[in-house]
Amino acid sequence: MAQLCYNKNMELRVLKYFLETARLGSITKAAERLNVTQPTMSRQIKDLEWELGEKLFERTNYAIRLTPAGELLCDRAEEILSLADKTLDDFKVFGENDVSGDIAIACAESRHIGFIGKSVNHLKKNYPKIRYHLYAGDSERVLEKLDKGLFDFAVICDNPDLTKYNCLSVPSVDRWGVVMRRDNPLAKKDYIEPKDLLDQPLMVSRQALDADLPKWFGDDISKLNVVVSLDLSYNGSVLAREGVGLLLTFDGLTDTSESSYLCFRPLMPELTTSMSVVWLRHRKFTAAAELFLERLRTIL
Repeated sequence: MAQLCYNKNMELRVLKYFLETARLGSITKAAERLNVTQPTMSRQIKDLEWELGEKLFERTNYAIRLTPAGELLCDRAEEILSLADKTLDDFKVFGENDVSGDIAIACAESRHIGFIGKSVNHLKKNYPKIRYHLYAGDSERVLEKLDKGLFDFAVICDNPDLTKYNCLSVPSVDRWGVVMRRDNPLAKKDYIEPKDLLDQPLMVSRQALDADLPKWFGDDISKLNVVVSLDLSYNGSVLAREGVGLLLTFDGLTDTSESSYLCFRPLMPELTTSMSVVWLRHRKFTAAAELFLERLRTIL
């Protein structure tokens, strides 16, 4: 491994050059997209490789691809540039008389997130310049970005670490069950027991396999036939409709009305999951985020 050349003056502009090259797989195309000459782009990336002491791209006759070091920098560059953009946006509205700006909220899938809509509706009447951005993801990835300042708030289906985060509890809980085709033999049952699922092809989120379902399946968790792991229940419902497998999810996230090909059957014994709104302790919020938090506290 080449010796790392420490230089604390890495420029955001160069990171943008690198990231665009990685996305397009071509220095020439990236230079055209960013209105930079190709020699300038090549020189800047070579200087970045020298600065980091690692090759970032493998060059072939037809294209370039990221090295392992390049993949690492790609992840970090996206986070650095996102945080830089968010910081600039926050400072643009700093000190303005009219409250405006952006609020980034990571939100778990649940039919009980209406409190977010109520908060937005209340604020938009008096503060129409505030913009809201909702993101999805499992708790681990969401909290990692919350820690880095990329999100202002996160709604998680997990027990928050109260040494790191402030927390508001959501009073409603989500009930677990199985979404399946109506022609599946298990659809004739009123509820689903652990033994019913041991030989079935299942679709479930990665977080649920680690956090929620072991409490219900117990020692049988290792016997499950998980054919698809996923993040979004809607995608799982499409696959369930095609007969790929049974979807383990919360009630109310997919269409299981009488006109649907799918139905929902609750788990027995009942399994529920609670939610919390969390944010970093000692986080200095913008005026917009403070107003949003005040409204959340009132509603919850």
